[in-house]
Amino acid sequence: MMRAAYITETGPPESIKLGERPKPEPGPGQVLVRVAATAFNPLDLYLRGGMVAMPIPMPYIVGSDLAGTVEAVGPGARRFRPGDRVFGSNQGILGRQGVTAEYAAVDEDYLYATPSALTDQGAAALALVGITAHLGLFQFGRLRSGETVYVPGGTGGVGSMVVQMAKIAGARVATSAGGPEGVAMASALGADLALDYKVEDVPARLRDFAPDGVDVWFETQREPDFEVSIPLLRRRGRMIVTAGRTAKPVFPLGPFYTQDRSLLGFAMFNATPDEQRVCGDDIARWAAAGNLKPHIGRVFPFDEAAAAQRLLEDNTMHRAGTLRGKVVIAIA
Repeated sequence: MMRAAYITETGPPESIKLGERPKPEPGPGQVLVRVAATAFNPLDLYLRGGMVAMPIPMPYIVGSDLAGTVEAVGPGARRFRPGDRVFGSNQGILGRQGVTAEYAAVDEDYLYATPSALTDQGAAALALVGITAHLGLFQFGRLRSGETVYVPGGTGGVGSMVVQMAKIAGARVATSAGGPEGVAMASALGADLALDYKVEDVPARLRDFAPDGVDVWFETQREPDFEVSIPLLRRRGRMIVTAGRTAKPVFPLGPFYTQDRSLLGFAMFNATPDEQRVCGDDIARWAAAGNLKPHIGRVFPFDEAAAAQRLLEDNTMHRAGTLRGKVVIAIA
């Protein structure tokens, strides 16, 4: 048996229980990971709350990101050996069991080697948001050195990854955050221009920063304002959207198509394991070199998983403004 944070029916964060569950056995192509840390994402909230129509096994262990050490390998698993440190994502979705537990059986295709320079908590914090930022910037956004990137919310989970990865790629990066502390954090992450959206005229400052327009706009907000953002794109600029399941914003078609602009939406979990491995390997390489750093907002003990999801929900869905960075659970 093992300890796990799980639900028996969908509901609010307080539905999460901490109790005993059977310790899993690694199946074909899987490894058994002794979990040291997990991290929560908005998708975890939607699944726990029943807001996304996706099959989940009941009882359902919450969480999709993990980091830890390989305990055992299943038949046919060849990429890792017992004792290897690994991190990964894509668990707890599409019928797979979640990972906020002492052990998790995970397909080795969704795991990556954790560099020695990275803690388990840091590795868990990089997983889903790092993969999402990488896919958006490079697979969909086709970012090239010398281009200009703007990402609102540069101190958030995905936003902080976009800022750092875009700088690694040689881009000029602008972002926005709320208040002086957020602006200072965004600047420390490497942003060339960090704006306080509460007091500054963001569109005017962006026009000064990029007179010809932004090449890649990585939208992280659930209710984007296309009437503001589309005219700020460069000719043939690309806008990436990854949030806003129920959003129905007004869309200015004229300024969009007459300038050859593109709107690209994607969900990280649609990417194949091979596509995600490109991201995971780059994340590990950049973290090992000290160029990519996790942005952790709060670490909770194992028995406070419900409180951790409540904090994330208050900030993700209700804009409480009390969290910058990732919510991490320390398992060991």
